[in-house]
Amino acid sequence: MFDLDLWREIFQSINKNRTRSVLSGFTVAFAILLFAVLFGIANGLNNTFDEAFVDDANNAIFIFSGMTSKAHKGHQAGRRIQFKNEDYDFVKEAYGDNVQYITARIYKNVNATFRNEKNTYNVRAVHPDHQYLENTLIKEGRYINQLDIDNRAKNVIIGRLVEEDLFLKTTALGKYINLNGIQYKVVGTFTDDGGDNEERMIYMPVTTAQRIYGNNDYIDQINLTYNPKMNYNQAIAFSNELTRDLKDRFEVSQNDQRAIRVRNLANESKSINQMTFGLGVIILVIGFGTLIAGVVGISNIMIFIVKERTKEIGIRKALGAPPKAIVSIILLESIIITAIAGWLGLVLGIGVLELVGSSLETYFIKDPSVSPRLVFGATITLIIAGAIAGYLPAKKASKIKPIVALRDD
Repeated sequence: MFDLDLWREIFQSINKNRTRSVLSGFTVAFAILLFAVLFGIANGLNNTFDEAFVDDANNAIFIFSGMTSKAHKGHQAGRRIQFKNEDYDFVKEAYGDNVQYITARIYKNVNATFRNEKNTYNVRAVHPDHQYLENTLIKEGRYINQLDIDNRAKNVIIGRLVEEDLFLKTTALGKYINLNGIQYKVVGTFTDDGGDNEERMIYMPVTTAQRIYGNNDYIDQINLTYNPKMNYNQAIAFSNELTRDLKDRFEVSQNDQRAIRVRNLANESKSINQMTFGLGVIILVIGFGTLIAGVVGISNIMIFIVKERTKEIGIRKALGAPPKAIVSIILLESIIITAIAGWLGLVLGIGVLELVGSSLETYFIKDPSVSPRLVFGATITLIIAGAIAGYLPAKKASKIKPIVALRDD
């Protein structure tokens, strides 16, 4: 049953001993504040890493060609490596079980016009699988399909910003756009989480670009995603094998780092995961160390409080107060101070993260935030610790005989 007198007495005690109450609360509030800020910074770093890979599939492998830097098998250094359709087919067929999606890329720069509007854009000529490597989101219409590849169709899909630049307030879907004097039909528009540069891009079938820009079967790059069932070590081993085979195919020295370069996001993901795991462990240790320091602090203060109130306890017992009533007063006072201070620390921690969040992007910490549930759990931990810290000495003090308690100095 709710005892109004008990609660009035508790708040009167807190108000009477303001310094003691403030010191108790400060220990808890500071622990929760530091806990929230630390975990917020950790989440901000994770957000930065996640954003770095938002534009591409996280299991992607990019294969680039370059110039040989070493003589090998009768070939002089400085030889240009040129990928062709047959190399794309080789990778697709030889590693079919390990490949999820695969596409070639050809890069071009074009002058695009529609009616009186004109601008310059980058064109990527690709295969249909490119949509899944680039995480392209179709806004209207469709993406490049196999029929476009087979027919060398003059179809393109354009980014959201290309549509806004050239088509103004009208839709681009189904209309024709002029690229370097050649008309292409817009069969789709897209958005991309990679930002403005990706949304100011034009895609066309790779075979169309080969026919129009050179009448050859050259490609600039081969991109693929490995089987998502592979773990990081298996994915890295796969890309190493792929690199060796391609260098053998083009008679390039295995030590030549410039002729054929393979970038595997598994290497970066593995390094980032190891770093974030290590960072997470460090923050957990510091965070829980902070909580432990808070527990120790509140425990010491509660022991002091009980010691300070020994005479008061003696008077209460002399007046007939049962041990349970004495313990409950001290225990509830401890819980109230800890709960209020914990809530204040939570609010301050979230406020600090909101206040300095934007300025931390310079240090690669994006949108630092912390789950209120996590900090609430930490606060509950301190409340329980404060309750235990108050209960044990209060229980001991409640058993002291009134005459002994009144003599206490």
